[in-house]
Amino acid sequence: MEASAAPPGNRRIVEMLGQFWSWFFLLGLIVYFSLRGPGFLGLYNLQSIGANMAIVLIMALGQTFVIISGGIDLSTAFVMGLASVVSAMVMSSLGATQPLAVVVLAGLAAGVGVSLIPGLINGLLIARLGVPPFIGTLGMYGIARGFGFIFSGGQPVSVQVNNLGRLGNDYLLYYHPQFGVSFFGAPVGMEAPQLRESLRLLPYPLVLVIVLVLACMWLLRQTRFGQHTYAVGGNQEAARRAGIPVERHVIKLYMLSAFFAAIAGVLYTLRFTNGAANAGEPLLLDSIAAIVIGGASLFGGAGAISGTLIGALIIAVIQNGLVIVGVNGFWQFVIVGVVIILAVLVDQARDRILAGG
Repeated sequence: MEASAAPPGNRRIVEMLGQFWSWFFLLGLIVYFSLRGPGFLGLYNLQSIGANMAIVLIMALGQTFVIISGGIDLSTAFVMGLASVVSAMVMSSLGATQPLAVVVLAGLAAGVGVSLIPGLINGLLIARLGVPPFIGTLGMYGIARGFGFIFSGGQPVSVQVNNLGRLGNDYLLYYHPQFGVSFFGAPVGMEAPQLRESLRLLPYPLVLVIVLVLACMWLLRQTRFGQHTYAVGGNQEAARRAGIPVERHVIKLYMLSAFFAAIAGVLYTLRFTNGAANAGEPLLLDSIAAIVIGGASLFGGAGAISGTLIGALIIAVIQNGLVIVGVNGFWQFVIVGVVIILAVLVDQARDRILAGG
């Protein structure tokens, strides 16, 4: 005999717990690490968590659109690495002759430009030729990886450009009683002792992430592009009958995913002043995990940018908190894996309870 559906009051509670369990889990992590680890809630440590999460979250933003549409993009790891290498090569070649702004913009344009090619190919393979997303993007994973190592010669590409590292590691706002408030980096003339005494707010990578998250929220919630993404993920045939150009939209989604992978690759170059073909390899699992933990369905039709943000925060807090409390960093892989499984189990349990099964 099948169980009856949950009463309306219980349904609301189950829906709320299913929707916000990741927020409660994040809050629990913060409380635990703040009690166990001195300095966890310190301003600079919290900013460090945000800055360290930036690259993973940027990769995950583009991937979120793809997963909502019912696909997956495994190539982002080495598309990011390819963008990192190409942007580093361009910046290095221009660094001695051009202003810093020109160097960075040229590197950004080169990194994004080269990354859109695998994104376009992914989209064409999946939308026009019917290649399964897992297989198509796995093949591009290997192709982008190979070209990244070919261009770099198998070695990191160092970028010796004055002040380049500040763009990836500096802060938007400084305050010191002697120098006052300074925007866009430390004021000229501030020496190391004064720098240590300054109040520093909003690392540049975190500022970039905030802008991109808000832009993606608007794109997914408020535009026809976002509505079409949900429709394609819910039922491609129904979307096609409704007049949505499904093939063209899928191509755009994979190019968007490649675009965000490129932004992550250029940010990597700015933060570490070098380009590496394998820069994104250890981040692929984390970026997909952030989306799943955030409530997106791998079957498509469900997901949100806010969920991806919470998922990325959970992973970043786990990684940072384990260091703070002195636990072997390798445990982060175990814990993140457990959280991924927990996210799926919570989602399935919610669906069963709401269905009365």
